Amino acid sequence: MPLEALPAQCLGKQELRDLVDALADQPEMWRHHVAWSTGKRHYASLHRDEFVDVWLLCWTPQSDTGWHDHDVSSGAVRVVEGALKECNPRIGGAHLETVVSEGVSFCFGPEHIHRLVGATDRSVSIHAYSPPLWRLGQYSIDDGVLRRLSVSYADELRPLDEVA
Repeated sequence: MPLEALPAQCLGKQELRDLVDALADQPEMWRHHVAWSTGKRHYASLHRDEFVDVWLLCWTPQSDTGWHDHDVSSGAVRVVEGALKECNPRIGGAHLETVVSEGVSFCFGPEHIHRLVGATDRSVSIHAYSPPLWRLGQYSIDDGVLRRLSVSYADELRPLDEVA
C-alpha cells in the first residue's frame, strides 16, 4: 500500500502492518533520512495526514523509549535494519522481552503498553499509527505500582524510572 494510495480513513492494526511492510520495500522513500544521534533516537516524519502518521526511527543500544502506550492510536513497526527489543510489562513477574529482527514486523492496538530498545549497534525501523499520534502515555513502575503520565507525541520518549 503506497502512501499515495492510502484510503481517507483510519487504518486498523493489520492494515498498518501491511503499510510498514510495503514501505520497507521502498528504501528510496526513507533511506536518505537514516542518521544516528549520540544518546538519543533519530527520527523523521515520512507522512502525516488526518488518518495516518508514518515515522522512520534510528536506534542504538542506548536508545530506550521507556514504558509507553499510544493513547487512542493503533500502530505497526517494521525493522528494516538491525534489531529492536520489545518489552511488555508484567506486574509482579518478569517482563516479556522479544527481539524483533530485520525483516520482521508487528502490530498492536491502543491498549498495548511496551518499551522499545535498540538491540544492535545501529538499527532502523518504520512505524505507522492511526489515528495519527497526538498524545502518548509514559509509565513508571515502582514496587509493582504502575503510573501513567500523558505526554505530547512531539516529546522524546524516555524511561521515567530505572529499567524495571
